[in-house]
Amino acid sequence: MVRTETPVCDFNQAAIDFNLKGVDGNYYNLDCLKGQNGLLVMFICNHCPFVKSIIHRIIRDTKELKDLGVNSVAIMSNDPCEYEEDSFENMQKIATKMNFPFPYLIDETQEVARSYGAVCTPDFFGYNSDLGLQYRGRLDESRKETIVDAKRDLFEAMKEVAISGNGPAEQIPSMGCSIKWFE
Repeated sequence: MVRTETPVCDFNQAAIDFNLKGVDGNYYNLDCLKGQNGLLVMFICNHCPFVKSIIHRIIRDTKELKDLGVNSVAIMSNDPCEYEEDSFENMQKIATKMNFPFPYLIDETQEVARSYGAVCTPDFFGYNSDLGLQYRGRLDESRKETIVDAKRDLFEAMKEVAISGNGPAEQIPSMGCSIKWFE
């Protein structure tokens, strides 16, 4: 496992469209995913200990963001040959088991992760209603350890985006396992 941090937010960078298969067998693109007040694009996977440690908080926050008009989507871009836990079948199992409130998509060619500049899992890209990037930071201050009453950076930032269209100037990078690129 190689620990990696995300780069700083490139404000207003346009979201890049895609057409990816979800664990439900349907295909998704930006038009069908975008919420009235924004979209949260998350690069996650099944095997990463960073993702495993925060997945319940991701689910909580995405449910609450939906109430604010911000939809969410998760994309898995790892090489499943390197980590069987990240296979499409295992993606289906975890999405069902955890009752994901967002589509969970597979990026089989890794083109979407590369086009977004995703570097790790989790990697969060928060867009406003015009699909301009407003947040590229961490979920919360707890990282891998659960801290009671941890500051909810991502939720608060996306709440601000939903209300004003703009993310906070100060953002703390997300940290996680590097994306497992094809050799």
